[in-house]
Amino acid sequence: MDHFAYRDGELYAEDVAVARIAAAVGTPFFCYSTATLRHHYKVFGDALAGLDATVCYAVKANANLAVIRTLAWLGAGADVVSGGELERALTAGVAPEGIVFSGVGKSRDELALALDAGIGQFNVESADELASLSGLAAARGVAARVAVRVNPDVDPRTHEKISTGRRRDKFGVPWPDARGVYARAAALPGIEIVGVAVHIGSQIVRLEPFRAAFERIVDIVGELRADGHDIRRLDLGGGLGVPYDGETPPSPAEYGEMVREVTSGIGCELVFEPGRVIVGNAGVLVSRVLYVKDSAGRAVTVLDAAMNDLLRPSLYDARHAIAPAREPAADAEHRPMDIVGPICESGDVFAQGRPMPPVAADDLLSIRTAGAYGAVMSSNYNSRPLAAEVLVDGDAFEIVRRRQTTAEMLALERMPSWLDGGRDRGAA
Repeated sequence: MDHFAYRDGELYAEDVAVARIAAAVGTPFFCYSTATLRHHYKVFGDALAGLDATVCYAVKANANLAVIRTLAWLGAGADVVSGGELERALTAGVAPEGIVFSGVGKSRDELALALDAGIGQFNVESADELASLSGLAAARGVAARVAVRVNPDVDPRTHEKISTGRRRDKFGVPWPDARGVYARAAALPGIEIVGVAVHIGSQIVRLEPFRAAFERIVDIVGELRADGHDIRRLDLGGGLGVPYDGETPPSPAEYGEMVREVTSGIGCELVFEPGRVIVGNAGVLVSRVLYVKDSAGRAVTVLDAAMNDLLRPSLYDARHAIAPAREPAADAEHRPMDIVGPICESGDVFAQGRPMPPVAADDLLSIRTAGAYGAVMSSNYNSRPLAAEVLVDGDAFEIVRRRQTTAEMLALERMPSWLDGGRDRGAA
């Protein structure tokens, strides 16, 4: 569920009309609902009731500081995958001990940053990473709390580009090698083994892949304990899907019940890293119609938002529901429509052949379920400034990331000395 709904013929974000926000901040913009963030976090937490569970929000899904702080105030830790995300989590107020650092390619500088911050857990993905972490931790006279990410070779049956738990994927240590890697970890200075981690992918809409992966990891925990390792944490990752436009993923309650069945009696603290399931439906991308044209018999609606703002449809063939900000009449005729952006790419398409009510230039459209992997994946392609982000709480809204300007983009660049000062190299 979410808190974006029509009221008196207008689309509202909680108690604020979307058109009012557009008039104040311009378009395109991302709009996030605090009430939806709170609701989804509570629903996920309630699904884990009775378990010794810690929820570490996956910052990669939506890294806005206001979103992170909203969830931190509800009790969430953070799952980060870069030094930048680590600094965001700390800046937003997440306690260092509540931070898990995941990711297949942590640099030495990032590992050092996390050690100096005193984070709660490193999810290590290779023997070489273990060695680097050991050296850095030992030099500081501290112990890095480690869970090795084990690749269970389970197909999550999601999109190819967001599958992370198959043998051919780049992530984690292959499960047959786990005991050897743990034996090596136990012999290294500066390493404290605390658990095992697993994460098989994103936007998973069936319980079976989770169950298969978790059962394999539970078996590995037993083997590692038999080898003498003190495994007291089991990090089960994230990946639970959300309904974009037609999917029917399992509910958090169904997911929680499956976790109880698989982990019953294991005696571990459980760590979860939800991202999309918390923030996905909590955000929309609001865009203004620039033009409506007929192209070879097809209705084409051109928006001022583009693939640089929301990449998912182009990258993953993702299907997002799209709705006008003004509620269409109940008897409005719908016709197939291509909804596209202004970028010079044929792939800059939000929907093709989508049945839509009549729209006209200057109308506002809301692209739904854009709270996850929207703003965080945006870019300056075609030298387009990054869109604004807005957070709503009841009848109040504020800009939580202002719209970037072209001058700010250009200020990041400089001319090399041989092109500066008016010297004409072409005449040489």
